[in-house]
Amino acid sequence: MARPTTKTQLIAAGNENFDKLFALINSMSAEEQEKTFSFEDRDRNIRDVLVHLYEWHQLLLKWVKMNLLGEKSNFLPEPYNWKTYPQMNVEFWKKHQATPYSEAISMLKKSHLDAMQMIDTFTNEQLFTNKLFSWTGTTSLGSYCVSATSSHYEWAMKKIKNHKKTLTVNEYSKTN
Repeated sequence: MARPTTKTQLIAAGNENFDKLFALINSMSAEEQEKTFSFEDRDRNIRDVLVHLYEWHQLLLKWVKMNLLGEKSNFLPEPYNWKTYPQMNVEFWKKHQATPYSEAISMLKKSHLDAMQMIDTFTNEQLFTNKLFSWTGTTSLGSYCVSATSSHYEWAMKKIKNHKKTLTVNEYSKTN
């Protein structure tokens, strides 16, 4: 799917990829959904992937809200920046180790809806004009929204597809 360049495309891509993500998850058994990944060092299961998406939605929602209220806020919270954000992701992972899988699903579904509703409050111009808002730097608000929704869902699907593939390979290995 091409990167969205309009509000309609952004909302459609976000919802479409979100639905694809959950179709992929739901194509697996409950046991497979909660199984540990055999290939990862940070996100070790689907729950970890879902809470990662949830936390990035929270970053987007808070950043937009604060800046619209006139309180200058960076997308990434202190002390993180675009060079150190991987450590922030590790902190998100640590924060949610006790979060139940079912709660991660509920949290993500709500935050996705919140993000889509927030996006819907903006015009095409507000979303896709570079530098329209001083707080988006040299890019557009829509670019941040794409990154936190549809593109991030693609990242999640790749991880989960890899997990699903390793389950199939491992099951095949056990039977031969």
